[in-house]
Amino acid sequence: MKFKNSNLNDGHAQMEEEPIHLHPFLKREGLTLNRKKTLAADSYPIMLWWSPLTGETGRLGQCGADTCFFTINRTYLHHHRTKAFLFYGTDFNIDSLPLPRKAHHDWALFHEESPKNNYKLFHQPVITLFNYTATFSRHSHLPLTTQYLEGTEVLKSLRYLVPLQSKNHLRKSLAPLVYVQSDCDPPSDRDSYVRELMTYIEVDSYGECLRNKALPQQLNGPASMDAGDFYRILAQYKFILAFENAVCDDYITEKFWRPLKLGVVPVYYGSPSIADWLPSNRSAILVSEFSHPRELASYIRQLDHDDRLYQAYIEWKLKGEISNQRLLTALRERKWGVQDIKQDNYIDAFECMVCTKVWDNIRLQEKGLPLKRWKADITHLSCPEPTVFAFSPLAPRRSSLREMWIPSFQQSKKEAQALRWLVDRNQNFSTQEFWALVFKD
Repeated sequence: MKFKNSNLNDGHAQMEEEPIHLHPFLKREGLTLNRKKTLAADSYPIMLWWSPLTGETGRLGQCGADTCFFTINRTYLHHHRTKAFLFYGTDFNIDSLPLPRKAHHDWALFHEESPKNNYKLFHQPVITLFNYTATFSRHSHLPLTTQYLEGTEVLKSLRYLVPLQSKNHLRKSLAPLVYVQSDCDPPSDRDSYVRELMTYIEVDSYGECLRNKALPQQLNGPASMDAGDFYRILAQYKFILAFENAVCDDYITEKFWRPLKLGVVPVYYGSPSIADWLPSNRSAILVSEFSHPRELASYIRQLDHDDRLYQAYIEWKLKGEISNQRLLTALRERKWGVQDIKQDNYIDAFECMVCTKVWDNIRLQEKGLPLKRWKADITHLSCPEPTVFAFSPLAPRRSSLREMWIPSFQQSKKEAQALRWLVDRNQNFSTQEFWALVFKD
């Protein structure tokens, strides 16, 4: 999904004076549009994107029978019909928050990305500031766990599948395992594990991290990661090292789904709850089940030499059978699509979820009934403190970035506590006040 560009400065729309030579008809049209926006804002609940994610200064959104006015224009902060503030997690910061927060102001969080983008959100004092969430967690009000999976058909597809006999022949020039990463030394410490694994079994590494093999020139760059030629290179391998950049329940990216689409067995490290999302019981090798890379290498070598054992991991795909009912239900019931112009995207679904819940309370209020209060909890973004692998302790010769994640996470706890105290005070605060609280003895 592509977002629209707009002239923004900290979320405020930049207004330019109309040139005096503008054609009168165009000027009248502009005034009419502005009047429509004003009328819309006066007639419907206002959903204010505090993070200017969509770039839209004003739009009526239809959500079933409910209609809301969506905008990034912060001049609506004190408007009497403003009901909810929408935040994009990566851009959520302490520099500017919609305070004081009124009793009827709901806060909604959209955050589909890795915790390394904003650790503060992953602590109880901050995540519980929000009434509604759309995150990668299954416990979120709008779960985005399958955000990288288009549907069951791509999993069943044999489009890129290379027959096992051909893969065995290709093993003369290819390693059994392939690794493609250019985001090096993330919180999951994946490069340390792969570096150790490489001492026990051959791995072809094409990315910037641990690279020992080069991709064709035309496939260098992030844009090529979804190119057919890139897929065909990966599909030649028996195993793909699918290692996430962070270890969080239900944080599952294209690194896991891509090998399954291609008919390659993923060797997965990341979400501790990954077993809940496998297409079948035997469709991936889970690193967590091995005590050391040495044992994992031994198991992969065994599968590499035994076609019958290897075939068991791709049998589900050859038969087109997905037995995991949780996965099937999640894909069937989600209210948004992935790369599907016939369906809403997950931003639309998030907006409509908030709009509908706001309207539900408006209707309750009109009937004189108690309002329903929604609140996020810690399960909506659950990530433990980063760790490093025991066989690869922190050392000065290693990347300073790798050494940063643990203290960064620990400091984010203090930041979360400080932010919660200031928000609960319910008045604007300065960055100096915030940092003074963070580093207070």
